[in-house]
Amino acid sequence: MAKKRFHDSLWKPVGKAISDFQMIEEGDRIAAGVSGGKDSITLLYVLKEIQTFSPVKFELYAVTVDLGFGIDFSPIRNFCRQHNILWACVHTMIAPIVFDVRRESNPCSLCSKMRNGAFHMAAKHLGCNKVALAHHLDDTIETFFLCLFYEGRLKTFQPVSYLSRRDLTLIRPLIYVREKTIENFSRTFELPVVENPCPANRRTRREEMKELVSFLEKKFPGVKNRILTALKNFDPDNLWRKRF
Repeated sequence: MAKKRFHDSLWKPVGKAISDFQMIEEGDRIAAGVSGGKDSITLLYVLKEIQTFSPVKFELYAVTVDLGFGIDFSPIRNFCRQHNILWACVHTMIAPIVFDVRRESNPCSLCSKMRNGAFHMAAKHLGCNKVALAHHLDDTIETFFLCLFYEGRLKTFQPVSYLSRRDLTLIRPLIYVREKTIENFSRTFELPVVENPCPANRRTRREEMKELVSFLEKKFPGVKNRILTALKNFDPDNLWRKRF
């Protein structure tokens, strides 16, 4: 009964995203990045359900990159055991390097590069050809505004992208799903969410964009869906081009 409650807000958008962008194919070996947050554990749960019932057969692995904050990941390990998912935890010293050694003024950028590098190496070690991340609709819109306001570019996440340096295909099955839906889903199913101890958490430019998007949605109800429609119907002919 609880799963039916999320049919239109979670399962249907995930299925549409996978279908629209042909994210999962027969014989894929997919490594899901599992940080322990609500988004990534929801992604893992969703992919496991799809694996169980889909006629398209694929293998699923969970990969956690331990950044060196001293987090207890046993809830994630136990969840994977319960659902018969192979879990790999990659131990690193990324957090001490970023915050103590480098003392980065913009820690998120370097941390992301190093974390992704460790994740991709683990995926290759497992023999995977695809990696899955839990970016959702709100992440996509926030990234669009971050690139617009701070970089002067019209850019955001791609639902599917090929990582040529690693020979991996990156997929984002939650790309059509709202963050609020993920919050409700993880709470309803009591998924094991691990608290993020990062000192930069909720003090970033992304948090500013999150507040902006929240304001816009209240001011103009439905604006998130219209931005999604605009991203899907992008027409370069209606934007400026250099004539030389």
